[in-house]
Amino acid sequence: MRQVRDDIAGERDEAARERRATPRRRGRVPAALLIPAGVGLLFLVLPLVGLVIRAPWTTLPQRLTEPGALTALRLSVQTATLATALCLLLGVPLAWVLARVEFPGRRLVRALVTVPLVLPPVVGGVALLLVFGRRGLLGGWLDTTFGITLPFTTTGVVLAEAFVAMPFLVIAVEGALRAADHRYEEAAATLGASRWTAFTHVTLPLVAPGLAAGAVLCWARALGEFGATITFAGNYPGRTQTMPLAVYLALETDLESAIVLSLVLLVVSVGILVALRDRWMSTA
Repeated sequence: MRQVRDDIAGERDEAARERRATPRRRGRVPAALLIPAGVGLLFLVLPLVGLVIRAPWTTLPQRLTEPGALTALRLSVQTATLATALCLLLGVPLAWVLARVEFPGRRLVRALVTVPLVLPPVVGGVALLLVFGRRGLLGGWLDTTFGITLPFTTTGVVLAEAFVAMPFLVIAVEGALRAADHRYEEAAATLGASRWTAFTHVTLPLVAPGLAAGAVLCWARALGEFGATITFAGNYPGRTQTMPLAVYLALETDLESAIVLSLVLLVVSVGILVALRDRWMSTA
């Protein structure tokens, strides 16, 4: 098994060296493309610059340490982490099935998995209410049988975030599984490894970069979720009020507090981009 992992690592390093050694052709950029490209860049960057310029830097430490901001930040990190764990538990097997198992309707299943990417988050929240609400398809049974109520609870926040974030993980892991070489798994099976052993000791290490990238994107999407959360879980401080919801509430009363909370989310987003830079640059 160790020899198989060494072979995987060796081929991966060799492929990376070949990509770096391949020369890239650079040509003249037409002005008809360069000008709108520059305008598009300014359109994306200027709002972020405005956020940084308008930030109350002198009172930033005090505003960050306010009880409401710390509570919202702590709740956001906790729920996003739990949502990511739920997505890993359910999304990795789903991605493996989509990548490795041939069955009728696989394209339809893949399309359904990606629906939350294009579905308005508020609609997702309404759909969650219709399923997990007290009068929903499953919520009524959970309430009467086990006394479990999901809407307007912290657990409801986790479910809402997992619903909108799981497609990011599934797409990343499925793509990594499709790009992985099946020969290593076949070699592990030849050596007597069971399917579970081959999956945990060969397949998962093989797709680890894609799995890590998908998990990070999933966590970031969960951290920034707003529409489904406020619809399904409400906006209760200390229980369901995450950072995006706190920003929305602060906009009505204290613009500077909203800017500070937005800066925190901006820093997290930039940090994620930096963390994934090596992976994106290696595939560029």
